[in-house]
Amino acid sequence: MFTIEHDFDATIVTLVDEGAPREEELREDIIMTAFEDCVTLRQFDPQRDDDVVITLSITQLRDLGAALDLPEGSYRLTPKGQKR
Repeated sequence: MFTIEHDFDATIVTLVDEGAPREEELREDIIMTAFEDCVTLRQFDPQRDDDVVITLSITQLRDLGAALDLPEGSYRLTPKGQKR
């Protein structure tokens, strides 16, 4: 399950771990906040009793999305119309 909210300067997506029926441990929610120039991922860590935050540039986010559909290897994405 996930939710989407639109704020003044960001879009916030919350991913809720509903788990499979046999999973023993569910993970904490992940809150993704998309700004104009970066995306942050935030998840509560119960062992540290604090949030863990990862910040991705828009380029890193684009590369991550592409990587999910590619086989093992090393890649560099180029904008459409730009030669390598």
